[in-house]
Amino acid sequence: MSTKQPYNPGYDPLYDKNPGTGVEYAPTYWVDNAGPPPEDDGPVNADMDADVVLIGGGFTGTATALFLAREHGVKAVVLEANQIGWGCTSRNGGQGHLAWGRLSRSDWVRKWGLDMARRLHANSLEGYEVFRSMTEDPEIDCDPHGEGNMCIAHSQDAYKYLKGETELCNKLLGYEVRMLSRGEVHEQYIGDQESHGAMLEPVGIAVQPLKLCYGYARVARRLGARIHTSSPVLEWTSREGLHYLRTPGGTVRARSVGVCTAGYTSPNLHKLTRFKNMPIMANSVVTRELTDDEVEACGFRSNIMFTDSRKLRYYYRYLPEKRLQIGSRSSISGADAQNPKHLQIVREAIARKFPALAGIETPYFWHGWMDISHDMMPRVLQPDRKQQIFYAQGYSGNGVSFSAYASRQLANLISGKGIKESDIPIFNSPLPAHPLRPIRRLGQHALYRYFEVLDKMG
Repeated sequence: MSTKQPYNPGYDPLYDKNPGTGVEYAPTYWVDNAGPPPEDDGPVNADMDADVVLIGGGFTGTATALFLAREHGVKAVVLEANQIGWGCTSRNGGQGHLAWGRLSRSDWVRKWGLDMARRLHANSLEGYEVFRSMTEDPEIDCDPHGEGNMCIAHSQDAYKYLKGETELCNKLLGYEVRMLSRGEVHEQYIGDQESHGAMLEPVGIAVQPLKLCYGYARVARRLGARIHTSSPVLEWTSREGLHYLRTPGGTVRARSVGVCTAGYTSPNLHKLTRFKNMPIMANSVVTRELTDDEVEACGFRSNIMFTDSRKLRYYYRYLPEKRLQIGSRSSISGADAQNPKHLQIVREAIARKFPALAGIETPYFWHGWMDISHDMMPRVLQPDRKQQIFYAQGYSGNGVSFSAYASRQLANLISGKGIKESDIPIFNSPLPAHPLRPIRRLGQHALYRYFEVLDKMG
């Protein structure tokens, strides 16, 4: 068995060549409460051949391996640099939204027109059912709970905006969404003191994200897939229709390759994925267990998911274990990730939203990199028809639910079945590149300051 390398909080996918080899998990609440990881196949220890290789052992890599085996009879090889679910999968908030990327539904209408917006919405509902079915699978024990999703208006202007989104959903998309007053939010759901009301969606499931991935991995291996941990792809070359993926323990020769990495993807991996995503860091905190008096004082009456309407948004939920989980934006660089000010930002948000919890102990504090696409929309496709290379990337912070659907569609592509609605934007164009990505962080500093001003203005 390989020796684990210590967790490196300063890792930065913009500059580091790869995410390491056999690195320990980040110190997240999910890691501490997911139980032992499922068995894997250990590091690659010799050259080998495979029909399909999937790079990345998080949500997408493990679920794609599952779908390839279950629906197409293809037994893929998964190459994971560190451990199953090591990256975004074990560091998110566990919120399974009905969201394809970060654009709103009104953004869809403005960008592609009403007909395409309706198709995107219908596609999202179809995809969400794939996620739901996975959470209900008896072999995938992921603690699903909290049906629904609420966007809290942090100001009166935000309330007016959400009201417009609600009308669009109800009148144009046939999706039953409703607005709640501040009083209704407090009386029925949560005592967020910053709330000016909220938009309530009926769809959404919260999960224990690492347990979800562990479930995917167990089922995939039972069906014949192999998952090799501590096996980063150090070099990728192609010749005569074969791909040669060099790992520390040997080279894997593959006919087809699916790129399933997200925010931890190195720009050195392959030219087809180079600078296709902007790694953006988010923080997450989980408090100590709350007392009954604190639960009552905070008005925690629901386990559904909450997100506020800020540009620099907060996402949060009351866990069944009587703890508050809350997250938001974080450092811009890996080198600054451990700066205490980032934890303080979240702690101040807790105090504003739930004054009874001001100064509460936060034994769990971690950060993770998201794969934000440059147009805020994900992609699942074969970017070059001449090469058997496929990717599912750019989830932009909404990968918990979307990854299940993306994995099924990626498996359809890799198997040759194809995608029936291939003209939908997320399936018919590659992720836009941004060659200036390394210096975009200069603008990110200014953008965050600008968003802070907008959020304070409402």
